[in-house]
Amino acid sequence: MKTIVLTGGGTAGHVMPNLALVPELKKHFDRIVYIGSNGIEKDLAENEGLEFYEIPCVKFIRSLTIKNFAIPFKLVSSIKKAKKILIDIKPNIIFSKGGYVSIPVAIAGKKLGIPVLTHESDLSLGLANKIISHYSKLTLTAFEKTAEGKKRYVWSGTPIRNKIMKGKKENLNFNLNPLKKTVLFFGGSLGSKAINEKVLSNLEILTRKYNVLHITGKGKLGNKKMKDYFPVEYTNEIENFFASADMIVSRAGANSIFEILALKKPALLIPLPKSESRGDQIDNAKYFAEKGMCHVLFQEEMTDQKFLGSIANLEKEAQNLKKNIKENSFSNPNKKIVEIILKNAK
Repeated sequence: MKTIVLTGGGTAGHVMPNLALVPELKKHFDRIVYIGSNGIEKDLAENEGLEFYEIPCVKFIRSLTIKNFAIPFKLVSSIKKAKKILIDIKPNIIFSKGGYVSIPVAIAGKKLGIPVLTHESDLSLGLANKIISHYSKLTLTAFEKTAEGKKRYVWSGTPIRNKIMKGKKENLNFNLNPLKKTVLFFGGSLGSKAINEKVLSNLEILTRKYNVLHITGKGKLGNKKMKDYFPVEYTNEIENFFASADMIVSRAGANSIFEILALKKPALLIPLPKSESRGDQIDNAKYFAEKGMCHVLFQEEMTDQKFLGSIANLEKEAQNLKKNIKENSFSNPNKKIVEIILKNAK
């Protein structure tokens, strides 16, 4: 029996690419097991019908804090738990999407002689993947630039969910005004307070010209009602929102960007500022903006005037953006990634 272990968690960005590979993995593996923490990955993996094993998550805090002194002891405990699970499962390979929960799984896998592959979605490696890369046979990258000149790094692209390409406008249960273009606003799996606030404070102006689709994030829905404004806090049908949108305004998480580009949608990216992140979204957004495939608005500069002006400019430049996206091939790399996995499995 051929078995693969998937690991990764903390945010949907560390989980959804793993799940995007599942249909292709099922063609080659008899058993697909997910190892993660009691976080978002547990719900998403179990909803996908995957066998799930839970281990404690050890989170590294970048600032100097007394909590970090307990990390080595917690990590040893997590590695032992992961090792016990892996001995029982006997996988042929481990595929990690990063996040802190992947670290003990990767270390345990290396100790047991199980091949480990890790994948980085962002232009630069996160702290967890920097650690995991030392225990990995290969580090796969979404960006070609990330792998350039590095041993044991392979540019693979990033997994894209098949369902993203199958969205239909008619499946969206909203009465969109056919005389208006539709703009989708969303801030990733957790929502974005900054984007939400700008949408709501400028809603009257926005709805005069556009249908406004707004995915606020769980617990952030509010009670604002207005004609041609369609808010939801979360959706399992993002593909239908994408299909309905003429333009998209979003954060700059790598997975979201690659899905938007695969659909050839004009996008305004508002990356998380460095005060709230390690700067990975800024790097992602700049990379594609320099290639003329999206527009960027930095949160620190996001006045009402610039917010509305950037959306108007996005509409004006939409055809040029689509042309530039088409000139850069964005085919689904799932098969290529699974081929790499198969080549490196025991």
